[in-house]
Amino acid sequence: MALVPSAAASDERYPPRVQVFVANSGSNSVTVYDTRFGQVVATVPVGPGPVGVGAAPGTDRVFVTNEKADTVSVINARTYEVVATVPVGKHPFGVAATPTHAYVTNFGSDSVTVFNVANNKPVREIPVGRFPHTPAVSPDGKLVFVTNNGGQNVTVIDTDDNKPIGTIPVGLYPAGVAFSPDGERAYVANTGSNTVTVIDVDRGKPVETTDVGRAPIGVSVTPGGRVHVANALVDTVSVLGPSGDPAGPQVPVGDQPEGVAAAPDNSFVFVTNAKGNSMSVIDAVTAAVLGTVPVGNEPEGIAVTS
Repeated sequence: MALVPSAAASDERYPPRVQVFVANSGSNSVTVYDTRFGQVVATVPVGPGPVGVGAAPGTDRVFVTNEKADTVSVINARTYEVVATVPVGKHPFGVAATPTHAYVTNFGSDSVTVFNVANNKPVREIPVGRFPHTPAVSPDGKLVFVTNNGGQNVTVIDTDDNKPIGTIPVGLYPAGVAFSPDGERAYVANTGSNTVTVIDVDRGKPVETTDVGRAPIGVSVTPGGRVHVANALVDTVSVLGPSGDPAGPQVPVGDQPEGVAAAPDNSFVFVTNAKGNSMSVIDAVTAAVLGTVPVGNEPEGIAVTS
């Protein structure tokens, strides 16, 4: 399958370098997919049980949580080498980053480890709710939302002092979370409720709850504002509009979709299929499935960088 991003570039012969990083929890590796060539360009060995992936904006660093080792592997996105291994809390699951700090949810420690991306040194461990699952950084970098899978809520962290400043009630077993491009809304996938909670970020309150497919896990929002939700038990992706209302029928993908990530140029949405050992590629505008890419075993977390 050959796929090329649709974003304009200064020279059309050289489109932007948009890369997809997939954590293969069953292979102890990360698959790197280059959208310019429409092919896998590298497989990077990491620690045991890689689950979550995040990228620091404006840098060449990608972070991978190794759940079975209580560490994070730091990958150079240009050379595909692991350049550091950072100790964190117990059973790290998700990771998100600002240009200066990475935030790691420790599912087994009820905490978030914060480390400096310049030197890969932990600087703080923040107590949050029970079984923290996924972090997301607001577009302005001022807030981190953390879903507490065992608490039916989201912890809000202020990145200025890296302290929790509140909690927001959501549904049962909240998992994935993502912000709208303007930062005004956040979307939380409630795996146990089969719903998505829409949060008004300024007010810090839920404003809408939308039914999706069974066992929604991953969430991602395109630059165009469309919300994509991976429904793990029905092998589909739900597409919602910015308000949280359904924007069309569910999109069939591979076996047990879990992770979702959107390209920064509003071209594609990428979905990991954990039992299919594959990644589905969806058109971000039409929601058509364009193809399936083989990756490693049991792919879960996914992130896009450029």
